[in-house]
Amino acid sequence: MVQGNRLGDIEITDPKAMRALAHPVRLALLERLQRYGPATATQLSPHVGATPSVTSWHLRHLAGFGLVRDAAAGGDRRERRWEAVARGSRVEVPEGEEGQSAAHALSRQMFAGAADLPHRWLSETEPELEPRWRRIAGLANTRVVVTAEELAAIEDAMEAVLAPYVVRDPAQRPDGSRDVRLLRYVLPEGAAEGRRSDTQ
Repeated sequence: MVQGNRLGDIEITDPKAMRALAHPVRLALLERLQRYGPATATQLSPHVGATPSVTSWHLRHLAGFGLVRDAAAGGDRRERRWEAVARGSRVEVPEGEEGQSAAHALSRQMFAGAADLPHRWLSETEPELEPRWRRIAGLANTRVVVTAEELAAIEDAMEAVLAPYVVRDPAQRPDGSRDVRLLRYVLPEGAAEGRRSDTQ
């Protein structure tokens, strides 16, 4: 696994690591550490629906695949603090049946974990937003007809636009900045679907 991309994400290429992460508690742990920073198993436990001892076991499992590591000790040196090794993660689908199966299992879990986010945002967060934030939030559903190479170029261009904001030092963030979650689903259609819609 490497961190050679512009966003500083860890690139998960090992099918065994994919299968390890394709578990709701482990995925929730990694996402929580990436979003909120270092924490102990006891602090993480209520947010992932597991006891502190089970949470600790899952954290050690993730550490075995290089996804989390020990963080600098906090105020209480008796408790082990954990941190994510990178601010985000991405999956590179390997060649071969085993790799593709592992990537599919992880993708399924990631999609399931994100499925409720828009609904929760709409019911819990959106009503509290100031009008200027509410106006620029929302959903876009855009269809394009491209080759695989063109789609890769689109993804690369989007990443180039986002990278300066993702990796910006917290001290350099302007006043009025806040966390914004961008959900990007890139869902190529089947060849038959594309041909059918082109004729309509």
